[in-house]
Amino acid sequence: MQSKETIVCRCEDITLDEIKTLVEQGYRTIDEIKRVIRAGMGPCQGRTCRMLIAQELAKYYKVPVGEVLMPTFRPTVKPVKLGTFARGE
Repeated sequence: MQSKETIVCRCEDITLDEIKTLVEQGYRTIDEIKRVIRAGMGPCQGRTCRMLIAQELAKYYKVPVGEVLMPTFRPTVKPVKLGTFARGE
């Protein structure tokens, strides 16, 4: 049984109620939700919450989960010393 306090995004501590509120306000994609409350922007980069949010969007808009637009992914950034480039490593 899910309650208002059910955590959807553990990294950013976002609840099911917060997700549902945004969906009811008209947000239609995971990217839109991510920009507003940072869902999926924690250390796991949405690996645990992406599908949960997609399920809520699909349920509300009455579409198959496969039709929910998945978020854009950017490669993680890791600092590289300039000497690494100079040596051609």
